[in-house]
Order: sequence, then structure tokens, then C-alpha cells
Amino acid sequence: MSYAIIGFGNIGRALAKAFTRKGIEVSVATTRDPESFASAAAAIGPTIIPKKLEEAVKADIVLLAVRFESHQDVAKALPSWQGKTIVDVTNAYGVSPEKLGGQPSSKAVAQAFAGGRLVKGFNHLAAAVLDQDPAVHGGRRVVFLASDDDDAAAEIGAFAEVLGFAPIKLGGLSEGGLLVQARGNSWGQLIFKDLVKFD
Repeated sequence: MSYAIIGFGNIGRALAKAFTRKGIEVSVATTRDPESFASAAAAIGPTIIPKKLEEAVKADIVLLAVRFESHQDVAKALPSWQGKTIVDVTNAYGVSPEKLGGQPSSKAVAQAFAGGRLVKGFNHLAAAVLDQDPAVHGGRRVVFLASDDDDAAAEIGAFAEVLGFAPIKLGGLSEGGLLVQARGNSWGQLIFKDLVKFD
């Protein structure tokens, strides 16, 4: 299984650290040349591999950690997303529901990545929290997942566990998924809630 993080801002770097903690190799890319962030990637760890966008998106699982407005640019990097799982880590705060045709932001992202299987996840935690080790006082930090594809949700749930998180599935993008999506100038009720699960 191959992984890529698209976007290398605060959230992208926090996700990269989660991979490094478990020694898992991951490609990172932005719309910029990989040399421009190679030193920042090297500072996180040797398993973080800077690549051009067109190369990175060939991964099996792509974590989309760009500004919401940039998701369509990333989607154009591949002619087809068939067979790939996209984890939507974006937040469409400030984007009017009218601009999204009244649908949840993740539905708009799923349409852009036609053919791919989309899971909303890892987006409800602030970067400073996501940056921390998910092992907390004998428990595991919760990440919420929502998808209209049960198999994709199960795949990303298993992967979240590998990274040390406790995944909680919220159901479909238009149901429980709304709890972790911004709508216009308001945040979903579970966004920024830092919860720890004790087994």
C-alpha cells in the first residue's frame, strides 16, 4: 500500500509526523517544486519523500490536506481516480453553501475526484493537536471518519489504527459527516473536539 499527503502546511506536516512515528513511508507534494520543501520534509524524518504532484497522486491512498479552494487543482493531476481512496482533510469554512450547490463540502470534493472512493477524516483536529502523539494517558486520540463507501471507511479506519488513533465512524457524508464539516461561517459540532478513547 502506498500513501501520499497533498499539501504541506501545518496539517500536512502534522500528518507527516504521524507517519514518521510509525516508520511508514509517505510521499508529500504541493503545487510547488519538491525542492522548495525538501529540507522541511527531511527535518520530520527519512520516511517523508518529497515528490512532484503528478507522481505523488499515483499512491493508493491520498490524503488531501490543501485549502478547500485548491482541491480541484489536485483532482486535475490525474485523468482518473479509479481504484484510489482519497481522504478529505479539507475544511470549507467561509465557503457559502450556495457555492457548493447546497451540498456538504465533501460531496463537492468527491465529485471532483470522480471514480475515487472518498472518506472525510483527520480534519476535525487543529494542527497543533494533530501534531501530537495520539497516545494520551493510556488512551488513543479519536479521529472521526465519514464516507458513503463502507469499504473505504473501513480501510481508512484500519489505517488510522495503524497510526495510533481511535477511529469513530459517523456514517455517510450527508448524515454524520455534517458534524465534521464547516457550513458557510459555522463549524460542524464535532470540529475541534479533542476526544480520547480508552479501550
